[in-house]
Amino acid sequence: MLPEREIEKFQQTVGQQSEQTLKRELKSRHLTMISIGGAIGTGLFLSSGAAISTAGPGGALLAYAIVGAMVFFIMTSLGEMAAFMPVSGSFSTYGTKFVDPAFGFAIGWTYWFSWAMTIAAELAASTMIMKFWFPDSPSWVWSASFLALIFLLNYLSVKGYGEGEYWLSLIKVSAIVLFIIVGLLMIFGIMGGEAVGFKNFTVDKAPFSGGILSVFIVFIAAGFSFQGTEIVGVTAGESKDPAKNVPKAIKNVFWRILIFYILAIAVIGLLIPYNNPNLQNDNVMVSPFTLIFEKAGIAFAASLMNAVILTALLSAGNSSLYASTRMLYSMAKTGQAPKIFGQLNNRGVPVAGIILTCAIGALAFLASFFGDGMVYIWLMNAISITGFIFWLGISISHYRFRKALIAQGHSLDMLPYKAKWFPIGPIFAIACGIIVILAQNFQAFLADQIDWGGVVAAYLGIPFFLSLYFGYKLIKKTKMVKLEDVEFDFDKKYN
Repeated sequence: MLPEREIEKFQQTVGQQSEQTLKRELKSRHLTMISIGGAIGTGLFLSSGAAISTAGPGGALLAYAIVGAMVFFIMTSLGEMAAFMPVSGSFSTYGTKFVDPAFGFAIGWTYWFSWAMTIAAELAASTMIMKFWFPDSPSWVWSASFLALIFLLNYLSVKGYGEGEYWLSLIKVSAIVLFIIVGLLMIFGIMGGEAVGFKNFTVDKAPFSGGILSVFIVFIAAGFSFQGTEIVGVTAGESKDPAKNVPKAIKNVFWRILIFYILAIAVIGLLIPYNNPNLQNDNVMVSPFTLIFEKAGIAFAASLMNAVILTALLSAGNSSLYASTRMLYSMAKTGQAPKIFGQLNNRGVPVAGIILTCAIGALAFLASFFGDGMVYIWLMNAISITGFIFWLGISISHYRFRKALIAQGHSLDMLPYKAKWFPIGPIFAIACGIIVILAQNFQAFLADQIDWGGVVAAYLGIPFFLSLYFGYKLIKKTKMVKLEDVEFDFDKKYN
């Protein structure tokens, strides 16, 4: 028999373990920087030039503005739900409560798959960046080093993730602000020689080249540049005072879209003619950012942008690991994932989820065997469509969330944050999302010979999501939740 004191100590320990919850250690400055710079990556630094080359400066601006509006409405939808119900792995929970448990299950596992594979893709890309400085180095060394770094940032505590993301995002944001300032000085002739003004908006077929089809192509590409914005909603479960800080972070999204995407693309379009062949090259040496910095007389422009792009990749990997493990945690708590992923250590970190997701990230090691470029493209094709699927999930969940509130006679004044322009916002986002999902690789069908391998890779996310949805629905025999039966848990305290 154990002594009574030991029994009491054991019971206290068990009680403490059972009460372990995610720690609310993400401060307002963490959420602010995550919302401003978290999703800025190679889509802006490298692919923005190709967008201008394809549709002209006016076409690129129009496409990014439309997608920016879609993303803004998605984020306001997410903000309304996350401020009211701040749970980690948010949109899986929202899909389960407001739509159908099978819908939440499919959204959650699709989200996890997407970001787990993104880790591998970002690590594969990071090896290409490092070979700018160390061309003869083996790929696996850099993949392993960066995987270990993001593992440690997430393993130590949620504050470790927040601090890492804060400083990585700060570097990206600072580089873009510097770029915009330098670009504006060049446009008005204060730097780099003659004032360029608006003459590149009238070169050849500018500002719109290629017609509506080219704008549509850029519209699809722009959507991928914005993916990751929704991570702010995932952080709600571990942020301090989410009713105040989540809406504040959501509002920053508008300014990020306006300043860091729209203004940056406008600067590139004004300074570089859309028919400049360098804009089509997805290489840091001829990135539009590098070209403009070099034109301004900054000698180390290529190395500077290489370092910035590396921080963007590490930031994406860091956020991918955080978001995917919190989604696993949330699903484990509702019985939609194995229970082990719902267990936390004494720092409030879901270690099992981190280990599993990092194991998927280790696919980046394939880069050293099959070539960095091929593996990177394969991984990106495999995950490309999934982002739009869970964006659709957010908008659909919010539409039913608001409709359920109204159907049950609840006042909207009780919401800490109200999304503007309902129901226009979520309906617009749903329509845009469906268009992109169905037409994202439409160019393949216009070719003389269809590349069916590319088509399958591009649309892989659709059967993946549908098999999860209908499989869970068939096994669990779930039904769509009636608006009158939605449970809002008004009295629940979110720890």
